[in-house]
Amino acid sequence: MENGKIKIPIWFWVVTIFFLLWNIMGVFSFYEHTFISEEALAKLPEQERELYGDYPIWTTIVFAIAAFGGLLGSLGLIFKKKWSKIAFIISLCAIIPQMVHNVFFTKSMEVYGPVQAATMPIMVVVFGVFLVWFSNVAIKKNWLN
Repeated sequence: MENGKIKIPIWFWVVTIFFLLWNIMGVFSFYEHTFISEEALAKLPEQERELYGDYPIWTTIVFAIAAFGGLLGSLGLIFKKKWSKIAFIISLCAIIPQMVHNVFFTKSMEVYGPVQAATMPIMVVVFGVFLVWFSNVAIKKNWLN
């Protein structure tokens, strides 16, 4: 501690910046998926085009909550705010039904194969759980205010 301030380790900032970039990519992915042009959709193989028809509107809503909640939580970490944990919890609560739907209620397993279809959803859920845990640790260590 210097002058009553708690020193935050460098690795905290490395992890925080990594997840800020990760969540920025999540927002880009949301926009890419939600606002895909007819031309881009037409260039996809038929099975992938059909997958776009397998997503009900609620999956778009939870995708938005997951992506923007994660980005908001990451910005909260950058600015050392305790509310980042709440943003990550909200994001995780949206990630789980979205990923369950993507893996089990669409034909993504048939289109991409089980490994490819499940890898990203599993990684997204694990990262979401990690960010809730990580923000909680940061709060307990008084790195966030």
